[in-house]
Amino acid sequence: MIAPGVATAGSGVIIMYHRIGEEAVFPSTSVTKEQFEAHVSLLEKRKYTVWSLEKLSMALQSGGVIPDRTVAITFDDAYRSIYDIAWPRLKQAGMPFTIFVATKSVDARASGFMTWDQLRQMSGGGVTIGNHTRTHLHMAGASLERNRKEIRHARRRLSEELSVNPSLFAYPYGEMSNEVRDLVIAEGFKAAFGQHSGVAHSGDDIYFLPRFAFNESFGKLARFRRAVNAMPLPVEDITPADPLIAANPPAYGFSVGTNMRGLDQLACYHSQLGKVDLIRLGERRIEIRFAKPFRKGSSRLNCTLPGPDARWRWFGRQFYVQSD
Repeated sequence: MIAPGVATAGSGVIIMYHRIGEEAVFPSTSVTKEQFEAHVSLLEKRKYTVWSLEKLSMALQSGGVIPDRTVAITFDDAYRSIYDIAWPRLKQAGMPFTIFVATKSVDARASGFMTWDQLRQMSGGGVTIGNHTRTHLHMAGASLERNRKEIRHARRRLSEELSVNPSLFAYPYGEMSNEVRDLVIAEGFKAAFGQHSGVAHSGDDIYFLPRFAFNESFGKLARFRRAVNAMPLPVEDITPADPLIAANPPAYGFSVGTNMRGLDQLACYHSQLGKVDLIRLGERRIEIRFAKPFRKGSSRLNCTLPGPDARWRWFGRQFYVQSD
């Protein structure tokens, strides 16, 4: 579905789901059927444009013009509810979407996952298939050789079963390190995606693009509307550059884009530590000194700034700590 939008410098919102209608058993990874219907109904309004993830990624990389309020839809892990609920509704709405497939669960015919026959139907019906490794491992904590084998095994199975060679990659759990990023580039992918909130824009790292994740607790229509209406908060000179944390807590900082105003209203929140204090150096540099070390595993930083027309500018980052 392509709706008319205002032509602006390239940016778009990428949304991510796992399951639909399975919230009773999997509340942290499922939205309700009612929430999903409300989301799709909102995107059917004419002010939104829904593009395929491939098209959005190519436009971001080339710096092409992207209509205001452009959205791409993604699903991770190939759950059966995507086939049963999401596909019919999105097909009815004429909205393209992408599934990132971790192949082991499909090969094992695991309960709650799609079969290869169902994925073949969807791929043949225009759904984009992405690589999500074989076992859905924590790549930032795994060896280079293990990660390489995981990517290549998944590529081989997707080729054998679906006759596709995906150009898009999603990091399991959204976890990435610079070493993992370099591997994804070396393996020939055109773009890769995390699970940190934010608006993807033409100045972003094409191999660590943000996605707004939704589940029952964070799937209310008000949050969804806030996300799909969000605008980019461009930053540069991020330190440390590697999401794999060595010194814990990190001495974190970034520089905000030159055209951003009202930085006194910038607010940042860490998923484990809550609202954090910001140190402003000069006109554009922001430094954060976290009060405590991050706990083992993943955590996220969200920074927001009020934008025009009651919209929000949004920058997010995901971190990974290997051990306490």
